[in-house]
Amino acid sequence: MMTNSPRPTVAEIDLAALRHNLAQVTRFCRSGQRILAVVKADAYGHGAVHVSQALAAAGVEQFGVALLEEALELRQAGISHPILVFGGCYPGQEEQFLQHQLMPAVSDRQSLFRLDRFARQAGHAMKVHLKLDTGMGRAGFLPDEFLQLLPELSHLQGLRFVGLMSHLACADEMQDEVTPGQLEKFSALLREVRSQGLVIPDIHIGNSAGLVGWDCPECTLVRPGIMLYGGMPGEKYRESLDLEPVMHLRTRIALLKRVPPGTGVSYGHRFHARRETLVAVLPIGYADGYNRLLTNRGQVLVGGQRAPVIGTVCMDWIMIDVTDIPQVDVGDPVTLLGAMGDQLISAEEWAEWVGSISYEVFCRIGQRVPRRYLEGQGG
Repeated sequence: MMTNSPRPTVAEIDLAALRHNLAQVTRFCRSGQRILAVVKADAYGHGAVHVSQALAAAGVEQFGVALLEEALELRQAGISHPILVFGGCYPGQEEQFLQHQLMPAVSDRQSLFRLDRFARQAGHAMKVHLKLDTGMGRAGFLPDEFLQLLPELSHLQGLRFVGLMSHLACADEMQDEVTPGQLEKFSALLREVRSQGLVIPDIHIGNSAGLVGWDCPECTLVRPGIMLYGGMPGEKYRESLDLEPVMHLRTRIALLKRVPPGTGVSYGHRFHARRETLVAVLPIGYADGYNRLLTNRGQVLVGGQRAPVIGTVCMDWIMIDVTDIPQVDVGDPVTLLGAMGDQLISAEEWAEWVGSISYEVFCRIGQRVPRRYLEGQGG
């Protein structure tokens, strides 16, 4: 949804903060390591096209998405950089991958040989990244399976192996005993690849948490995601990072009403006023991504002060208690996520209220909330 909507609810995307966070990523890169920016899920709800354009202008060389459709959106917007599709190439998508020069991550033997056959018949080589499962238990070749496959790779003349990748499962955990083993497996498999004479330029395993907390000397590429958007890749890294929030979710007070003690508020009357209460009604709800679990839990910023969410979060509305905030009026700005003055509601705090993670907070902000792209905070 574009930003010419008169609706007061808007997600402001601070491109200056995005570039600041990119500089933080660069600070943790080894000399010569390049950046593949993860912009899947509409750049974690921030708007993949605008974010990718800004990152490309700032020097990012590659992008990563989950789906073919996400990659095509970037191509249609004129982004010509290499794009890795983490979800791979499903049967029937091969022609579009070749036509738009997209790189699938390949996780299984059947897909690998299918892509090779198609590319040879089409007369155009397809660039692919081989994905290894070193401990995630999700997509990727298991080590023994990959070792059996290795001697056959040189015969797949329709494919160009431009990447070898894996994914860290526990790098964001406070107590992480898994990552060292994953890195060791990845290094061992890379040595086997090189012993076969295969030259693969892009070697990568590091997500945001892996980049900040662990070292992969062999890696030539890093894959930052959450930290680009100002989200912490793990609580244990908070002191190491100087990240700025990129998304600021804002609205304005639509209605004020003063209710007497005992008044029930919203569906199910899950809140009753204990005193005479000044209730502000805000035009945002769970249809916009304001989670229903924020009922009687969430907080927002009004006039630089915190105000609690009261009553059940509705599809299109929430109510807040502004009794203790002076000089409140209809039309006053409200920040639900991000900064207002020196106050901040972080994605991590919001996630804690609903028992989730910052990634989901960002991704849940719905498409009917317009995105407004700014250089610096607008609130």
